[in-house]
Amino acid sequence: MNRKISALAITYNEEDNIEKYIAQLSFADEIIIVDSFSTDNTVELAKKHNVTLIQRTFDDFSSQKNFAIDQATHDWITFFDLDEEIPTALADEIVATVNSENPFKVYHVKRDFHFMGKRMKYSGFQTDISVRLFHKKYGRYNGKPVHETIETTEKIGKLKHAVKHQTYKNFDNYNQKLSHYSRLQAEALYKKNVRPNAYHFFFRPWYRFVHQYFLRLGILDGKEGFILCYVHAFSVFKRYLQLWTMYRKID
Repeated sequence: MNRKISALAITYNEEDNIEKYIAQLSFADEIIIVDSFSTDNTVELAKKHNVTLIQRTFDDFSSQKNFAIDQATHDWITFFDLDEEIPTALADEIVATVNSENPFKVYHVKRDFHFMGKRMKYSGFQTDISVRLFHKKYGRYNGKPVHETIETTEKIGKLKHAVKHQTYKNFDNYNQKLSHYSRLQAEALYKKNVRPNAYHFFFRPWYRFVHQYFLRLGILDGKEGFILCYVHAFSVFKRYLQLWTMYRKID
């Protein structure tokens, strides 16, 4: 049995990761990259390899990823992020799983979250799993502009091996990433006519910090845990600040 795999990715200014990422996908039968008109060397570096590269204007994460799925030649899809390290053991497990007799149609993969050079064992990331392998007839991203997930009616399996989620390059980069997410979430709320109030500005950020730092044991991750929980709480505040500026037509 030899079921073929399409490895998909979306990119924007990923010159630091793109070649290593492509090398990790050597187990796939095709690699398709949908790029949002990167302004660095991402495209040039990708074109040095045997990949299909398509450029498409970014609207939101779900739309970009669903577009990529539509480009896949094969039924079985892997969809990892560029800041996820795929170990050889996981790659081998993916191939073996796809070619097993009666595989599930959708699989979760555990993500080990790394921040500021430290593996974060708590802070809400101890149960971090995401769909990274699925049959394209049984999975589709749910339409959320950010923190998108695969929707399926199928029972979801779980692979044994995990990825290292190396989301942190430097503090400014991580903060910019969260700001981008906050902006997309604010735009979605604006479309739903949600108007920010004191509850959004004060309670929601406070609750995010308390939830991650105390309830989800971020306190056990040391100073990195405090910083991580703080910046995530502040990103919630920025979400509603950006929403507030939209209503007031402030740039």
